[in-house]
Amino acid sequence: MSIGAADVRNWISAFAEAIAEARQELVALDTAIGDGDHGTNMNRGMQAALEKLGDVPDGDVATQLKTVGMALVSKVGGAAGPLYGTLFLRMSQAATGKEELDLAGWAEVLEGGVAGVQQRGKAEPGDKTMLDTLLPAVEALKAAAAEGASLEDGLGRAEDAAKQGMEATIPLKALKGRASYLGERSIGHQDPGATSSYLLIRAARASFAG
Repeated sequence: MSIGAADVRNWISAFAEAIAEARQELVALDTAIGDGDHGTNMNRGMQAALEKLGDVPDGDVATQLKTVGMALVSKVGGAAGPLYGTLFLRMSQAATGKEELDLAGWAEVLEGGVAGVQQRGKAEPGDKTMLDTLLPAVEALKAAAAEGASLEDGLGRAEDAAKQGMEATIPLKALKGRASYLGERSIGHQDPGATSSYLLIRAARASFAG
């Protein structure tokens, strides 16, 4: 079992659908500790990404990821646009020249994207950001690959780790972004970026694990 360009396209569609379904939830989470526009912005960006993908031939994995990244950078406002755009653009760089990805390859590509997010946002684990979801997912994928686990098993572990990371943002005090202005008042709220990132990892499992 491996991940090809068609699988990546299916993943993007599944993520866009998940964002559309969760738009109000993301708006509510972001209203509590941010600008209240995360769900609306992400939904607009992912719909634009789907539109752009429709104009792109099947191509390779890297082309699909780059197309999504460019659409998000141009269409999503706030912090989410640059961060999610960077995630996909750096994933595209890591996937260059690869027709298909196994579990180790997917871990490497996602790790490249997440490293870009970390550099762009200057955040660390525990700062109550999307990294609190994405970093555990990457570590779970790498550990599963090192153990010789199947793609399906590795994706399942990544989703579990991402969910735990997302939920672990609730008791944290925000140290980055708009939420950090609230100080102690940010405690007790789940981070919207961590939530949308969980949807990303969950969609990957659903799309790549058959």
